[in-house]
Amino acid sequence: MTGTVHTPDPHTPDPHTPDPAPRRLIPTTVVGSWPVPDWLERAKTGVYHGSLSRTQLAEMHDMAIKAALKDQEVAGIDILSDGELRRDNDIDYLLARVPGVRVRTPIKVFYFDYLDLVLSEPMPEPDAPGPLGLADDLRFTLTYTDRPTRFTLTGPFSLSRRLHNEAYPDQADLVRALARVLNAEARALADAGAQLLQIDEPLLAGHPEQIDLAVEAVNIVTEDVPVTWALHVCYGNRYARPLWEGHYDFLFPAVLDATVDQLLLEFARKGDDDLQLVKRHGWDRVLGVGVLDVKSEAVEDVEVVQRRIERALEVVPADRLLVSPDCGLRHLPAQVARDKLSAMVTARDHLLCAITGAPAPLTARDLTAQR
Repeated sequence: MTGTVHTPDPHTPDPHTPDPAPRRLIPTTVVGSWPVPDWLERAKTGVYHGSLSRTQLAEMHDMAIKAALKDQEVAGIDILSDGELRRDNDIDYLLARVPGVRVRTPIKVFYFDYLDLVLSEPMPEPDAPGPLGLADDLRFTLTYTDRPTRFTLTGPFSLSRRLHNEAYPDQADLVRALARVLNAEARALADAGAQLLQIDEPLLAGHPEQIDLAVEAVNIVTEDVPVTWALHVCYGNRYARPLWEGHYDFLFPAVLDATVDQLLLEFARKGDDDLQLVKRHGWDRVLGVGVLDVKSEAVEDVEVVQRRIERALEVVPADRLLVSPDCGLRHLPAQVARDKLSAMVTARDHLLCAITGAPAPLTARDLTAQR
């Protein structure tokens, strides 16, 4: 490995004291979504066809989220998510709750399809925190894990691209209005115990000329909400296929003005050439580097993942590096997702041992094998 690796004193945080940025070097995280079990897919679709009640589905969501949290813990992930398992997709669960948004056709053939959503009048300005009612989702997650969690919000730019806008002559005003709604929601989430909130902009790569507007909207979302903020920008992940190709040069230098603490990007599938953009433009906050290709079911060898982390360390010091999958894990089989995360954690641990000279720690799988 070349380059200088910064090595402040690493230690594992007290698991009973959640910390949005664990003090151990190179923490591992998921980006957001988790594989949806077949039985939950059938149940979600069944609600739209009258074969299951929403009360029954809510109980199934609870079970699936508890299992997803446990899977992440067993894999050794430092910062967990609820897997976005209550959400049909990245848009509907949030956008259908926005005041003033109307659902034209409330029935879907398959749960993952998008609803037909329209806004006919300018949305009212939020007059209180929590207009989307997501705080209970967060409280549930925090009840079932002591580890730090990231709670995700699809960003205002991407939400705007899936909404029939009949209210604002200028599309930019719609984006700003959605950002103000998300800001009000974020305040309620912070009051409910959120420590790390993430804004996802999966559709931004398809509209690179809109980066300045997207950054402006991100800053509206994060304004006066005292949490750790992350921004995730990818190239799309619908049905495990990218929606666009390209490079992250459209992000820079505009993203330097984003009021966020972490920037999570995909590198495993695309390669790490764009790491030089980070170096050239001087990103000086936490960088989340995708080291697992979520569009492939092949489980990466530990050595491959370790090399990807090493290349990132040539650009980002260890105390500002976060490693993750490229994007959400929704479209992978659950066992593949578990195995990929285990490889990522093992690669990180091996690398830390090489850096610090400490003995390699036993993983949960090692302990299971010894029994």
